[in-house]
Amino acid sequence: MRKSLLWLALAGISGLAQSAALAQDGTASAPVGPAALSPKSASAPTKAAQAKARAALPRDDGSDEKFANQGFIATLSDPVIRGGDGKPVWNLESYAWMDGDAPATVNPSLWRHQKLLHKHGLFQLTGRMWQVRGFDLANMTVIQGDSGWILIDPLTNRETAKAALDLVNATLGARPVKAVIYSHSHVDHFGGVRGVASEEAIASGQVAIIAPAQFTEESASENVIAGAAMTRRANYQFGRGLQPSAIGLIGSGIGAGVPGGAITLATPTDLISKTGEKRTVDGVEIEFQMTPHSEAPSEMNIFVPSAKSLVVAELATCSQHNILTPRGAKVRDTLAWASYLTEAINLYGDRSEVFAASHCWPRFGGKAIREYLTLQRDNYKFIHDQTVRRMNQGYTPNEIAETLTPPPAIANSWGNRGYYGTYSHNSKAVYQYYLGWYDAVPANLNPLPPARRGAKYVDAVGGAQRLIALANAAMAQGDYRWASDLLNHLVFADPKNTPARALLADSYEQQGYQAESAIWRNMFLVAANELRNGVGTGTAAQSVDLIKAISTAQLLDSAATRIDPAKIGDAKLALNFRFTDRKEMARITIGNAVMISEMNAAHPAPAATVIGPRNLFLGLLFQKAPLAAMEAAGLKVEGDRAALEMMLNAIDPLSGAFNIAEP
Repeated sequence: MRKSLLWLALAGISGLAQSAALAQDGTASAPVGPAALSPKSASAPTKAAQAKARAALPRDDGSDEKFANQGFIATLSDPVIRGGDGKPVWNLESYAWMDGDAPATVNPSLWRHQKLLHKHGLFQLTGRMWQVRGFDLANMTVIQGDSGWILIDPLTNRETAKAALDLVNATLGARPVKAVIYSHSHVDHFGGVRGVASEEAIASGQVAIIAPAQFTEESASENVIAGAAMTRRANYQFGRGLQPSAIGLIGSGIGAGVPGGAITLATPTDLISKTGEKRTVDGVEIEFQMTPHSEAPSEMNIFVPSAKSLVVAELATCSQHNILTPRGAKVRDTLAWASYLTEAINLYGDRSEVFAASHCWPRFGGKAIREYLTLQRDNYKFIHDQTVRRMNQGYTPNEIAETLTPPPAIANSWGNRGYYGTYSHNSKAVYQYYLGWYDAVPANLNPLPPARRGAKYVDAVGGAQRLIALANAAMAQGDYRWASDLLNHLVFADPKNTPARALLADSYEQQGYQAESAIWRNMFLVAANELRNGVGTGTAAQSVDLIKAISTAQLLDSAATRIDPAKIGDAKLALNFRFTDRKEMARITIGNAVMISEMNAAHPAPAATVIGPRNLFLGLLFQKAPLAAMEAAGLKVEGDRAALEMMLNAIDPLSGAFNIAEP
């Protein structure tokens, strides 16, 4: 079957798989159109806000700059990493233009942070350990074994991982890869595996693939059901369509951005299931700490006793992380997160002289490491405990988010600042973890949908012109949050109101300029761009490796979420699916506008039985290929073909770039 039929937009694994291919050339975008629809410079209130933010920054003792530079050996002479087709997938120098103090269009704290993240190349951690940083959203850690390399987290895609390993071999001497360790189940930590290890080497046992328990299930399934929505939202979070510039992309808070290229996956050959497990890999003893359901459902930390080095996945990075990512995911367990950090301090705090993470720069020296881990732990514990305390006092999520302020010791730690996650977002996530979305205020139990609410709101304030006048007054005062609130109602009531769209874009833009969080900046600026220029189209092809890893049961559950009740009506259908290449059978039952799929079961008298390899079913269910085309490719239908057609016609096509900033 031709490769195009394996195209799926359902997974958006970790929100990254299809938000790739961001421009990385360091130039500013220049949309064509009226001045009202073009990017603006920083307003006077934004300039004042940036000055205030600069004055409130913690003291910079220079340690971050020192640690970010320490151990630098080499980088690529050609900064552009290209795919097999010659097209760029990453530019190491995409932020080379950042110099001097922050311009008024960038929060000064975020400016400092991205300048540190921009440092790229091969860095030595200790005697037989190195990191390649800046080649991707994530870092690749390299350990020299007795006969070859042990790699931790082979980046997001084949091309950047290969470029990283090529630099290692060219600089340190060529050695074979003996093992790859996945720290957790997010794509930026395994997607480049086939750029560093061939399928043949893995299959023959020449390369071991070590991962935490439940890795394959979680890496394939975390975002399958909500993949379309998650992918679209990830475009906002990671700034798809923005280019690195003082009015555009300033990284993602934990890296420079998301690379393009081919995402791959190799199934683990060795799973770690409990804290304290050890492996001797190519002569190097490695100890593991399990941290599931913290930053990822399947995650672990790695300790190398001989090097006195602790490599955490994303349990502690150079930024406060997300308890609930804006792209969407299951809410993470903040209390468990803090507890794992306590455990890491107890297990490795006195044994570590090097601390490295899968994002950002490392730290050196036992005292600095213990202090850093303690402050990271205390930050998450504070967010958890104080959110719960106020929640139990009756405060709503917005009220908690507005007033939750950490004590100075936590707030003044640069690594706890909100370059990625924020106190506002994370406190709401803790509330949601325990109590859900409803804040117990009855007015919020059954509110009007945005468009109807917007229309009534506009009418209540005296019409569109009156609302725009109020918004202009708020803008003049620098009250961009209120201006956005007002204008959002008008745009949802009347999305064709061009002055409202332009002004709402302006209000979002100024909030983006002021944001310390890189991803908040991205979300504001992408929304502004879409209001001015419309929603772009196009969805990247999904990784064949990831599709293979997704179970048939998960794929069928995903298809069931796209049944349109109006199209299926009161039909009752019984079908059997037989997947010949996997020797699997599924019993499909449709009734009451619901599709139930049961694996390893069959209807005794189905209306139809569909037989063929799984990729042909993918073509039917996800690409919406014509049944006749799939039959020509080898799919066989026994029984009532019309029953199958009825089901297929009721399945929605995969969602594309739906609106967010407007109805």
